[in-house]
Amino acid sequence: MDTRTLILFSLTVLPLVCTPGPDILFVASQALSGGANAGLRATAGIVLGYSVHSLAVALGLAALVATSPVVFETIRWAGITYLVYLSYKLIRSATQAGSLSVTAGNLQGQFSKGFLTSLLNPKGMMIYIAILPQFMSHRSGSSTLQAVILSGTFMLWCAIVYSLISLAVARVGGGSLSDARRRIVDGAAGGMILMAAGFVALAHH
Repeated sequence: MDTRTLILFSLTVLPLVCTPGPDILFVASQALSGGANAGLRATAGIVLGYSVHSLAVALGLAALVATSPVVFETIRWAGITYLVYLSYKLIRSATQAGSLSVTAGNLQGQFSKGFLTSLLNPKGMMIYIAILPQFMSHRSGSSTLQAVILSGTFMLWCAIVYSLISLAVARVGGGSLSDARRRIVDGAAGGMILMAAGFVALAHH
């Protein structure tokens, strides 16, 4: 695959990566409450989740989802349900007293939650289904190899952008929060994730 194709693909997906959505709002909420380490762990989980989408493209499973509205809608609403659940947990936490100290166990949870967030994110899935195939060509060799290269490029941009967001947002939050500050942060984070669920639910596809 030539460099020109990779540049054009990057220019196409980068604005989508930078557009606020479930991934960015989740990373920001985790970095806000747990600091840069929490945001980076969430980012790693998200990138790993997208590797599953990459494998699906390479195996041709994405085409099945694209041609089956029932399968797509099932995945889309599973993602919405999961985001609403995360939002509920955070907002409920905001109503309960107690300071917060982020531990290694909590951070591991952020990795797995990040993985599920991207795995069930229709926005990322649609990038693979609708955009990635447009940059593949029968004249450029193996379709599987092309899919892997393009998927890797997308995941690289996700890792870079979300890591920068984690570092930037972490300046606002920290690893330890007082009761009052923790309530505000949990409430704000829950609201951000609920907005993400709304974006997904109202998205046209």
